[in-house]
Amino acid sequence: MSELHVECRTGADLIADLPALARLRIRVFREYPYLYAGDAEYEECYLRTYAEAPDGLVVLVRDGARVVGASSALPLAAETPNVIEPFTTHGYAPERVFYYGESVLLPEYRGLGLGRRFFDEREAHARRLGRFDFACFCAVERPADHPRRPADYRPLDGLWAKQGFVKQPQLRTTFSWRDLDEAEETPKPMVFWLKRLD
Repeated sequence: MSELHVECRTGADLIADLPALARLRIRVFREYPYLYAGDAEYEECYLRTYAEAPDGLVVLVRDGARVVGASSALPLAAETPNVIEPFTTHGYAPERVFYYGESVLLPEYRGLGLGRRFFDEREAHARRLGRFDFACFCAVERPADHPRRPADYRPLDGLWAKQGFVKQPQLRTTFSWRDLDEAEETPKPMVFWLKRLD
């Protein structure tokens, strides 16, 4: 890990890294709580959203030339209707909210402060843009007795709270994907976390 470095990418600068990012997301999101059985074609299409969205951002972590972590963000107004709707329903202006997509990091690089760095870089980007009152992200909710929950699983709620985010139980949506043990996609409940940027 002697060559570990972090870089922020926007727009067309992301295109060359899309295949590596797709592989990384598939690998990391196989873990609990996402249990995601993804495919590279879908992932590259999804990630292209961040390359094409005005003011989108991906924070990359490289060990040498290898991408070992990434975190994404873009204005909420550039997201899909199922992400925007909970905010409009509860009186938020989507154009004033900056949305953090996800953070993925290979297990051997965790515990080095990179999760906090992901939050810092995305917030700095939102503040530079100068038109957002809030930052937000959403996280999947799994039942406490889920059969695939590892005995040593530790939720990231503490990290998120330390970054100033507050869970908003009234702001909910669903995303659909195929779990590792599912034959078809099913909707998964997601809850938003929110931070005021002032």
